[in-house]
Amino acid sequence: MQTVGIFCGSSEGSSPAYMDAARHTGKWLAEQGIHIVYGGGRVGLMGAVADSALAHGGRVTGVIPKSLLEREIAHTGLSDLQVVDNMHQRKNVMADLSSGFIALPGGAGTAEEIFEQWTWAQLGIHNKPCAFLNVNHFYDPLKVMVQQMVSEGFMKQEYADMLLFSENLPDILEAFNAYTPPISKWTAPKGNQHA
Repeated sequence: MQTVGIFCGSSEGSSPAYMDAARHTGKWLAEQGIHIVYGGGRVGLMGAVADSALAHGGRVTGVIPKSLLEREIAHTGLSDLQVVDNMHQRKNVMADLSSGFIALPGGAGTAEEIFEQWTWAQLGIHNKPCAFLNVNHFYDPLKVMVQQMVSEGFMKQEYADMLLFSENLPDILEAFNAYTPPISKWTAPKGNQHA
């Protein structure tokens, strides 16, 4: 695992544990020699991940749409800042540059970004792993919801199993390095195909 895409909030959240986790994530990935790709902002958890990685000698690439340069306050001290035309381009560039994806706590944008990568992995658009850094049990309700999708017949268990929920970054990286994607849903044997 050489490059990890990070999705996380542009806010700090209500608990100091979230900023602490963001700083730890940046530091730890930098110390492992892992290149971070993220949304390019300098505020909230986004900025904390980037600042901590840079402070510990890490390489950080930001990808930000023109329309968010001011609103998300682009980080000007990164190893590389790529300014793109729109959100779709941002996600495409991040997907191309990253070997796997980790979502820290965040809001709707964070959820949308990691879910798109997970969907693309199910469809075989890429074969990259996805994980949730489950700080303060933040993602426990989502884990239940994903299993609900399976139990109600909207998704196969093998696609739910693609997602890793963990509070431990070394466990996530170990799982990423051992990751083997399931067969993509549209190349699976014909029969009942779940979304």
